[in-house]
Amino acid sequence: MEEKLAIFGGEPVRDSLLPYGKQSIDDQDVRAVVDALKSDYITTGPAIEAFEKGVADYVGAVYAVAFSNGTAALHAACFAAGIGKGDEVITTPLTFVASANCVLYTGGKPVFADVDPKTYNIDPSSAASLVTSKTKAIIPVDFTGQPADYDKIQALADQHGLVVIEDAAHALGSEYKGEKVGSYSDMTMFSFHPVKHITTGEGGIITTNNRVYYEKLMMFRTHGITKDPGQMLEKRHPWEYEMQFLGYNYRMTDLQAALGSSQLTKLDAFVAKRRAIVSVYNKEFCQMANVITPEQLPEANSSHHLYILRMTGTLKGLRKEIFDALRAENIGVNVHYMPVHTQPYYKDRGYTKGMCPVAEEVYEGIVSLPLFPGMTESDVADVVCAVKKVICHYETAEGAGQ
Repeated sequence: MEEKLAIFGGEPVRDSLLPYGKQSIDDQDVRAVVDALKSDYITTGPAIEAFEKGVADYVGAVYAVAFSNGTAALHAACFAAGIGKGDEVITTPLTFVASANCVLYTGGKPVFADVDPKTYNIDPSSAASLVTSKTKAIIPVDFTGQPADYDKIQALADQHGLVVIEDAAHALGSEYKGEKVGSYSDMTMFSFHPVKHITTGEGGIITTNNRVYYEKLMMFRTHGITKDPGQMLEKRHPWEYEMQFLGYNYRMTDLQAALGSSQLTKLDAFVAKRRAIVSVYNKEFCQMANVITPEQLPEANSSHHLYILRMTGTLKGLRKEIFDALRAENIGVNVHYMPVHTQPYYKDRGYTKGMCPVAEEVYEGIVSLPLFPGMTESDVADVVCAVKKVICHYETAEGAGQ
């Protein structure tokens, strides 16, 4: 006999809500922040440089520049790339709005390519069809942690002289052809929001191998100011500094950086735990009818920020009912993301529904399941149980109509 769903008055699988993501903070992290608080610097101090070096070394990049958040980092990358009024930047709509908003901040125009129906990442062929004489850069997004198809993206960039700004907010610890994400694009952004692989509370970083980009990024986060005599336009007294362009106050604090450095020591363990959970999910869900588990490219090794389950077949069109039913079972599912071009702000500026049909179709059937290192075996088992319970219900004729 089918178990009654909690949304219809049955017993929920769990007594308390399991969120889709959550930070993992331990005593080592707390001590690192306390030590920073007790030090001579709580902002613009040595902890920043130490964290930047740690991230750069981890991903195999020459430089890293930390910012107050990931959106600020993307804004800085667009500035460093020279994106301005009249320039076009190709990106994906299946992402958080920051991936496109950063282009608007510098006066450019986001152009949305469609996504690959299997990986949900930007489709290089769609991107190629959108290149014009105004195109200056491409911002691929490593959606859920899966690296985009960088061989094709880089070939496209090389052909047209485009800057590649990789939005790897989801992908710290991921690999592409054996190399860590963050080591091969012109600039790569990582986010340290609490639900990401490591956290600094809020925070972001750009990694790059380009000295010119590095120097622009460093100045952009501090009002466009430099104190480096080698960069100054005039000979200055020791106490003087130069504001050479209009930058922003996008600095990370030493408190954030100290937490980040402590978290970085646990990153590999965090990623291993995420991969282990995904392995269980894939095993349990891959044989189920009417759901699609995530595609893994053979040349990529995802660090799995998100686990996306896609409804298909008889479940297509029942996503809201399934979402609500899973929430009633105390499984904190979420949806990532509304296609950016369908947001009211973008619609008011001429972007229309239907321009990225694959992304729009994918969005209609996806839910994100809980996935974070602090999950116990019991938590994972609860998710599996709830998903099977709910999907089984809605696969039946009477379930779908209830």
